[in-house]
Amino acid sequence: MGDPKPHILSGAYRAVWRWHFYAGLLVLPVLCLMALTGGLYLFKDEIDAAVYRPYERIEAGQQWASPDRWTAAASVGAGGRVVNVRVPDRPDRAVRLTVRRPDGEQRTAFVNPYDSQYLGAVRYGGVTEIVKQTHSLSIIGPWANLLVEIVAGWALILVATGVFLWWPRKRDAGVLTVRATPPSARPFWRDVHAVTGLYAGAVIAFLVVTGMPWSAVWGDRFLGLIRETGAGRPPAPAAASPWLHAEHDDHPAGVGWTMEGAALHGGHHAGPGALTRVLETAEAEAMARPYTVTIPTDPTLAYTVARENKQVQDARSLYIDSDGAVRADIRYDQFGVGAKAFEWGVAVHQGTQYGWINRYLMLGGCIAVWLLAISGVTMWWKRRPNGRLWGRLGAPTAPPGPRVRAAVLGVVLPLAIFYPMTGASLIVALALDRLGRLIRRRLAPA
Repeated sequence: MGDPKPHILSGAYRAVWRWHFYAGLLVLPVLCLMALTGGLYLFKDEIDAAVYRPYERIEAGQQWASPDRWTAAASVGAGGRVVNVRVPDRPDRAVRLTVRRPDGEQRTAFVNPYDSQYLGAVRYGGVTEIVKQTHSLSIIGPWANLLVEIVAGWALILVATGVFLWWPRKRDAGVLTVRATPPSARPFWRDVHAVTGLYAGAVIAFLVVTGMPWSAVWGDRFLGLIRETGAGRPPAPAAASPWLHAEHDDHPAGVGWTMEGAALHGGHHAGPGALTRVLETAEAEAMARPYTVTIPTDPTLAYTVARENKQVQDARSLYIDSDGAVRADIRYDQFGVGAKAFEWGVAVHQGTQYGWINRYLMLGGCIAVWLLAISGVTMWWKRRPNGRLWGRLGAPTAPPGPRVRAAVLGVVLPLAIFYPMTGASLIVALALDRLGRLIRRRLAPA
């Protein structure tokens, strides 16, 4: 290889390579799934527009009918209670209403705002909701958030060990460009793998880190820390009640992570015409469309009107009594520094903060994950050994020595400590690795 210190460097290199191999083996299938669904979700608006077109396109009119007639039409048509209403930003688009049926299933209903005609309903969220649930792994069950943290932590280990392996040494290898070797040769795929990791590694790491708030252990701890230190949501206005934690059915829609679950007492009981008065107030307060109005099941809670924004600095939530009085007007500049960073990371992760450049940069990261997986599997296939069952994985051998172990721990251990679920899975991986070596020794010929 031509390394300046072959015994030390080759041992450390092989040890880090071994963990890079195992990290890829553990998480690349799930990471590829998340990259595929994440890439699709970047085009949520375009997908929704195509899917909803038969229901959403209407003839523009002059004046809305009463919003209470919208909810009545949706309730009858979709067979349930309306929990929120999305007011469109174009006059030739229908109103979307989320309807919860008695069996708990949710539907997205469409109503013409000018004559209150029910236009139809689809499964809640449509195609992009399925994509979102698959991306977050929530489609597989309640423990999915734990898996998200494990996969994200190991993905960072992949990036960190990949940087170590890429680092230029005195050897004949592609560092910044792919060497002119035949595509059938292993060096070509090695260079594709290394150069792709070099140029896309930072984007992949960013996607992983900004996706961690969705995880169970680390995400909850991070959010809790932000709120405990006063760096999160702003205090409730003095004239309003303290923030309440809304029950599941009353969770405000579209308010973002910072204000998630935050509700205020409305001070008045809801009655006929309440939604109409709330919308009149939202329009009078110049709430930019599109926005979503959450209709609480608890009649003492305020309605929440949340702007559907692309850039975090445009975030705004109004809390309005059923009689139309504003209880609170919360904007981005009122957030603490932690909440601002948190919301900014989510917006960039979703490709909306900086327009099309942001979107296609994140898409590039998703494509790079697949290219890294394909090139990695191709390299393994070309060097796979033929032998006993326990040798067929083709993992690099684990060289002995404290300096070698220190090299691995220096890369892996900080990430395992910072992300608890990754640390727990690392202990399991070490135990399985040890068990595998013991079995191989037993099976080795005398």
